[in-house]
Parts: sequence; C-alpha cells; structure tokens
Amino acid sequence: MSDPGRQRVTFTVNGEDRDAWVFPHDSLLDVLRDALGHHEVRYGCGEGVCGTCTVLLDGEPVSGCLLLAVQADGCSIVTVRGLAPGGDLHPLQACFLRNGAAQCGFCTPGMLLTAWALLQRDPRPSRERIRRELVGNLCRCTGYSKILDAVEEHAAQAAEGSGEPRRGAPVGREGSGEGTGGDA
Repeated sequence: MSDPGRQRVTFTVNGEDRDAWVFPHDSLLDVLRDALGHHEVRYGCGEGVCGTCTVLLDGEPVSGCLLLAVQADGCSIVTVRGLAPGGDLHPLQACFLRNGAAQCGFCTPGMLLTAWALLQRDPRPSRERIRRELVGNLCRCTGYSKILDAVEEHAAQAAEGSGEPRRGAPVGREGSGEGTGGDA
C-alpha cells in the first residue's frame, strides 16, 4: 500500500524478487532489516566506516547504511545468507570457521562478502591485497590474521579445485517467494 511520500522499489534479494514502499531517505540497510526481515545484515557505525552492513549490490560490496534504498531499485542484492543457499556453508565460510576467523560474528558477514567479491576478481590475491580489500571492514575482537588466513586458505583450495564449486553469484531462493513485505 502506498503512502504519501513513499515510493515502491523492487530488488532481487538472494535470488528472490522483493518489493518495498520506502521514503526517499530510507537506507538500504533499514529496508533490508526492518521491511524485508534480513536481520543477517548488521547495523554497525551507521557512517559507512566499519563494513558491518556490507551487502553485494550487483556483485560489488557496498555499505547498506550509506546507500539509499531507492538507489538500489532494480538491483540484485546478496546478503551473507545468499552465500549459503540451502543452509550449506559456502567453502569460504567453512574456512572462516576452521581458522577461528569468526569471533563475535558481528563483522563476519561484511568480511565474507567483501572477500567473496575480491576472490571473484582475483582468485589468488596476495596477503597484502586481501588486507587492502578488507580495510573497510573492522574487527574489534581478534585482529585480522585469522581472517587473512581464512581467505588465503579458501583461495588456495579454490585453485586446487577443492574449495569453491560454484563461481557464479552466491544466491539462492529463500522464503516463500511472495516478494512483499515493504508495507510495514
């Protein structure tokens, strides 16, 4: 249902068509969390500094808190849940677990999505390149060594053919497929 001042936007979220009625000032983060129920997208600093709210927008990592929902109209969005369609861990997630790279888990979704995007562009990045790519994702628990180890391990596994069976977008269909939820 439309309200004065709101406009309808449509996205594909983790492979599912969704729509929402939003105000022009609503952030993508707020719409994903509050209107569409994607609580796996975390709220961190609200200023685009920490990377906690990272999602993939047409395959590129963006801060959901800085992007207006209307700017994402018609785009494909992937949250960390989209890395594991059907509930099976993505090999990159498994590497994070094996290396103890997920401490409190707050930064982990943004780290995973940013690392995934990097590995699509550069399947064998140097440790320095991984470090540079993740600079916008802050970890307050443990530092970055285990996270870098996890990304390197996944890259090595993928190069050997044992790490990432799927090279395309990490999406899957979720929920009922009703495609609504934006009237809240």
